[in-house]
Amino acid sequence: MRLAKTFTIEPEINEYVDETKGDRSASERVNELLRRAIIEEQYERLDAEAAAFFAEESKADRAGTKAMQKASLRTFSRD
Repeated sequence: MRLAKTFTIEPEINEYVDETKGDRSASERVNELLRRAIIEEQYERLDAEAAAFFAEESKADRAGTKAMQKASLRTFSRD
């Protein structure tokens, strides 16, 4: 279902829409651009969430990593 809404669009954006709409209506082109922008924004949020998740390293995890590194170095030095 489509809703009739009124928004104010900057002149540069309006010109871009007019230049790129082809045979479609300006409304269809604006909807297409908005859908793409929404998807892009969702990916950016997911990227930020993933970066925050993988950046969190507890002290216990770090201690375990250091212990593993030391054990690996001892193993390499024996070989």
